[in-house]
Amino acid sequence: MNDYSYKNLRGGVQQQFSVTVTEQMMDDFKNITGDINPLHNDDSLARQRHYPQRVVYGMLTASFLSTLAGVYLPGRYGVLHSVETKFTHPVFVGDRLLVSGIVTEMNDCARRVVLKVTITNQDGKKVLRGILKAGVLEE
Repeated sequence: MNDYSYKNLRGGVQQQFSVTVTEQMMDDFKNITGDINPLHNDDSLARQRHYPQRVVYGMLTASFLSTLAGVYLPGRYGVLHSVETKFTHPVFVGDRLLVSGIVTEMNDCARRVVLKVTITNQDGKKVLRGILKAGVLEE
């Protein structure tokens, strides 16, 4: 876990990590949220809609931004304020995702950082892009 303090952050600081989406993650997400939409749970229906298999929940993909803020950037002292995302390509079970963030703005009065975030798959296709705002607590 990283422990960036506000004074140690500046524009251009970046972090990234990778994660592979598993069947267990899909099952856990469904059980937590109650989202039983067949696009996420039925391979044959997904194929009828021209996907090779069921599509990973978009919010499951976006949830990795919580890990980015809480573990990597800023890490230990980070408090997620907001996330704005766009889903640009579907994600499938077995995809290996690279979750990346770079500091683009800093607000000294609020002790808040703004990150440009992206998630790409193993083929280099961007599956999510967005903006994340996080406060940085005192050490």
